[in-house]
Amino acid sequence: MFTRRQILTTAAATPLVGAPAIAKAQSWFAGYPFALGVTSGDPAPDGFVIWTKLAPKPFEPHGGMPMVPLPVKWEVAGDDRFKIIVASGEATARPELGHSVHVEVAGLQPDRPYWYRFSLGSDQSARGRARTLPLASASPAALKFGVAGCQNYEDGLFTAFRHLAREEDIAFVYHYGDFIYEYKQRGPDYDKDSLPVDQVRHHIGQDCFDVGDYRLRYAQYLSDYDLQAARAQHTWFPTFDDHEVENNWVGDFDWKDVPAEVFRLRRQAGLQVWYEYMPVRAAMLPRNGIITNAYREARFGDLLSIDFLDTRSFRSDQPCDDGFKPYCPGIGDSKAQVISAEEESWLLRNLARKQTSWNCIAQQVMMMSLDRRRYDDEKEKIYNLDSWAGYDVPRDRLLARMRGLTNVVVLTGDEHQNFAGLLESQGKPVAVEFVSTSISSGGDGSDLRKGSDVMLKNNPELKFVNDQRGYLVCEITPDAWTTHFRVVDQVSVAGGSISTRASMTVARGEPSLQIA
Repeated sequence: MFTRRQILTTAAATPLVGAPAIAKAQSWFAGYPFALGVTSGDPAPDGFVIWTKLAPKPFEPHGGMPMVPLPVKWEVAGDDRFKIIVASGEATARPELGHSVHVEVAGLQPDRPYWYRFSLGSDQSARGRARTLPLASASPAALKFGVAGCQNYEDGLFTAFRHLAREEDIAFVYHYGDFIYEYKQRGPDYDKDSLPVDQVRHHIGQDCFDVGDYRLRYAQYLSDYDLQAARAQHTWFPTFDDHEVENNWVGDFDWKDVPAEVFRLRRQAGLQVWYEYMPVRAAMLPRNGIITNAYREARFGDLLSIDFLDTRSFRSDQPCDDGFKPYCPGIGDSKAQVISAEEESWLLRNLARKQTSWNCIAQQVMMMSLDRRRYDDEKEKIYNLDSWAGYDVPRDRLLARMRGLTNVVVLTGDEHQNFAGLLESQGKPVAVEFVSTSISSGGDGSDLRKGSDVMLKNNPELKFVNDQRGYLVCEITPDAWTTHFRVVDQVSVAGGSISTRASMTVARGEPSLQIA
């Protein structure tokens, strides 16, 4: 273990640093270096990534850290009391990456839990729990995992994450994105009498544009112990959506029409900081301003193959200037794409292998092309052009390749509502889509948003809608996939209780839904 003297010696020995850095290092010890918690992610049969970040004063520049690399000890144990240490080592927390630590642990046993922790000097992190995947050759009898995302700090408390942390036998959590929201503190909302009401909580800092802005925002979100609890208790597969950079960005485009070469700088900053705060492998470190291989696959034996998509980085611009609008010719653009050509080829190869009982596509924006009208006097169909509904040709091409597979389930977020429905090709169902609601975005909500009955009437493929906050729990066997819609009754005040709003089952070989 490193002593305070050794760490100060490291700071003093760093070239071109000098007395100011040493003084800052000394003041740093007044704070707890692991204030933003620990987490694990991107599991494999022989290991996973464990993460922490040194930030004794999270809201100060650089988290209150001296601008020098520092050594951090780590341990992985086979028991929660750390009596059986199975792996250990030392990692370097570098200032270039915000003193984040990503350790890729290997050499472990498949399909079992482990515990891990970090230490620096006399300080020790909280304990985290992680789990390895089964071998690809294994035949698991069952799998249980969570789905969550969309957590606007100003809209509500992260109570749902505390409940997710307490869910038992969760193998992993798929986070579909919108881990932060990039907006500055907004003005008041208004109640039913048009009187101003305050936000539940307030963002600190301005709109996020540079690395410092994004680091401050992540630090604020991770100062929430409910989020820390879910990150420490479960292993995560994180992906990003739009708010990790800017609302509704795709490729080189943003809704403010900033020149592409300028927007790329903001995208680069947002994705760098996303990497810094996520338990992902070094292969996902941004290169040339973008994460080129954010899409990836995981196998849970012969039970489940899950493909995590990137629907932002290579998407063509939204048609018709984005938004919720009636049909326009751009929706049928034959050259449009939601994912890159390479990603699409990779996905189609994976779906065609037929090596697992279930194929899952885990991605960010709704694949159902829903008519979004909510009022009887609206004459033209309305589409969400930031979803797959704005891209007819690539959507139809992907759904056509699902015909005959009979075991595809799509997991989605972004909508701030729960949805369940069928994906159809040439009028026949080929897959099922479950859309997870938000953790907090949209506030308390209600069982049904106004106009939900109109949406259900206009979209026969849509089977379920709900407008509360929460997450999904998916339970899978070789013969059936059941998704539980777990919702909290309130996020505007502490103490929200959790319940199961609905449970829906898909029988393998039959793309249909049965509501329990």
